[in-house]
Amino acid sequence: MQNESIEFMTKSKFGKLVDSVVKEKRVSHMDAVLLLCEKYGIDPSECKKYISNVVKSKIEAEAMSLNFLPKGNELPV
Repeated sequence: MQNESIEFMTKSKFGKLVDSVVKEKRVSHMDAVLLLCEKYGIDPSECKKYISNVVKSKIEAEAMSLNFLPKGNELPV
């Protein structure tokens, strides 16, 4: 049954699932993506085809705020 739901998964549906997990469990977007990968049996290295630009932007913003990625156009202080 899980494979059937993966076959019909779209970026839009996955994005809505990510947002609902973020609100429901109060986790970051990256954690929500990983939880959904685990739930649906998706390899995290292959989940990029399900991640929309909106979710990607939210993950990047969270990563920058945690200093995982360099912030753009800022002078180092």
